[in-house]
Amino acid sequence: MNDTQTDGPHAPAEAERAREKVPAYSWYALGVLVVVYILNFIDRQILSILANDIKLDLGVEDDYLGFLYGTAFAVFYALFGIPLGKLADSWKRLRLMSLGLALWSTMTALSGFARNAATLTVARIGVGVGEATASPAAYSLISDWFPARLRATALAIYSSGLYLGGGISLLIGGLVVENWNAAYPGGGPFGLVGWQAAFLAVGVPGILLAAWVLTLREPVRGAIDGLPTPEDPQPFRGFLGELVQVIPPFTLIGAAARGARGLVANIAGAIFFAALAVLLSSAVPATSSLVPGLSDQWLFLAVGYYAVFSWAMSLRARDLPTFRLTWGSPAFLTVVLGYGTVAFVSYSAAYWGAPYAERALGADKSDLGWFLGAPSAVAGFLGVIIGGRMADFLLERRPTGRVWVVMFGLLASVPPLVVAYNTSSLIMFYVASFFAQMTSASALGAAAASSQALVLPRMRGLATAIFFLSTTLIGLGIGPFMAGYVSATNGDDLTLGIMSTLIVVPIGFVLLLAALKLAPAAGASVVERARAAGEVLR
Repeated sequence: MNDTQTDGPHAPAEAERAREKVPAYSWYALGVLVVVYILNFIDRQILSILANDIKLDLGVEDDYLGFLYGTAFAVFYALFGIPLGKLADSWKRLRLMSLGLALWSTMTALSGFARNAATLTVARIGVGVGEATASPAAYSLISDWFPARLRATALAIYSSGLYLGGGISLLIGGLVVENWNAAYPGGGPFGLVGWQAAFLAVGVPGILLAAWVLTLREPVRGAIDGLPTPEDPQPFRGFLGELVQVIPPFTLIGAAARGARGLVANIAGAIFFAALAVLLSSAVPATSSLVPGLSDQWLFLAVGYYAVFSWAMSLRARDLPTFRLTWGSPAFLTVVLGYGTVAFVSYSAAYWGAPYAERALGADKSDLGWFLGAPSAVAGFLGVIIGGRMADFLLERRPTGRVWVVMFGLLASVPPLVVAYNTSSLIMFYVASFFAQMTSASALGAAAASSQALVLPRMRGLATAIFFLSTTLIGLGIGPFMAGYVSATNGDDLTLGIMSTLIVVPIGFVLLLAALKLAPAAGASVVERARAAGEVLR
C-alpha cells in the first residue's frame, strides 16, 4: 500500500499531480511557520530556565512549578484549541495564526510584571489560549501546501520549531537573567528582576512577527488532494457553536439543545469529574489552591476533561462523520494517545532538565544555554527531521511505517533518559540529554502525519486539535506536575520525579501495538467510513 492510499482519497490523476515538484513558495511559507513555532516554544519553554528563580522569588514549590508549566497552560490550550481548530477549518488560517501570535506574545510580556503566583498563573493561561491558534492553522496550511508523499517531512520541519525554540529559550533566558541581575542587583526599572526581564525580552518580538504572517498567501483548502473545499460563508458560526459546547458553564446550554438525554448525560459527566477532582485532591494534595481543599492541579484538569467530554458528545450529535473518524475511530485514538505517552515523558524531561542541572549538578545558568539549550535544539531538530523523513520512507514500503517511527521514539528515549537523571557527571548529563531529546523528537512528525491521514481535508483542523488534546491534557497537563509533585514530596528529589514519569511507557507500547494493527485499514477507508456516517462527497 502506498502513501496516497493511506493518506485518504486520491484518484489516479490527483495522485500523479501530487508527484509534481513542490513550489518554492510552499517551502518559503513553511519557513515562516517554523519561525512562528520557534517563538511559540521560546515563550512556552523559557519557564524552565527561570524556574529556580521564580521558586525563590515567589516562595513556591516544585509541584506549583510543574502545574504552572503544564496544567495551567495545557488545559486552556487544549480547550480553546477545539473551537479554534474549528475556526481553522472555516476561516482564514493565516489571520487566525497572526491574531493568536499577538495574543500569546502580549501575555508572555505581561508575565514579566507578575508579583505573585496568582498573577503569573493568569498570564500563563493567556499564553495557552493564544498558542492554541498556531498548530491547528499550521497543520491545515501545510496539508494544503504539500502533497501526501511529503507531509510527514513538512510537518516534521514545522515541528522542529518546538525543539529549536525550546533550546533557544534556555540560551536567551540564561543570558538575560544573569546580565540583568548583574547590572541591577537590587532590581531594575519598575523593580523588575532578571526572570521578569526575560519574559519581556521574548514576548515583545512576537507582535512584530504577527505582521509578517499576514503577508503570506492563503492556499485553496483541499485542492492538492483533489477535494477543493469552498470557503465557509459564515466561518464564525461554527466557532461560536464549538465555543458553547466546550467552555463551561455554557456547555449546559449546548447539552440542553440536544434534548433532555443530552443534558442529563452532561450533568452526570460534570458530577463525575468534580468528584474525581475532590478525590484526587485528598489523595494527592498540592501546595497551590484557589479553592480551599481542592488543589489547582486537579481542579483545572477536572474542568478540562469535563469540557472535552461535553464537546465530544456534542460533536457526535452535530457532525457524525468527524466524530466517527476521530473519537469513534480506534485507529485514530491509539495513534494520538500513543504519542501522548511520548509527550508525557519528554515534556517532563525538557522542563525539569535545567532546574535539575542547576540544583543537582551545580551548573551555571548561562552555561545551561550553551551546553543544554543549544545541543537540545540541535538534537530535537535532527530527531524530528530524521524521524519525519524516515516515516515517509517507511510508508512507501509498508502501511505501518509511520507508527513504527512513533514506537521508536517512545522506547529509544528511555535508556538515555535514565542515564541523564542518574549520573553525577554534568558532561554525561548533557550527552545523555542530547540523545534522549533526539530519539523522543523522532516520533512527532510521524504521529502528526498519521493523525492527518485518518480524516478528510475539512476535518484536519479539528483532528489537529484532538491530537493536541492528547499531548497537552495527558502529556503536558500531568507529566511535568507528576515529576514536580514526586520531587516536592521527597525532599526536592528531581531524579525520582523524572523516573516516576516512565510509568506510562508500557501503556504507550500497548497503544502503539494496537495502532500497528488498526491504522492501515482505517487510512485506506477514510472516504468509505465518512460516507457511511453521512458525509456528502462530490
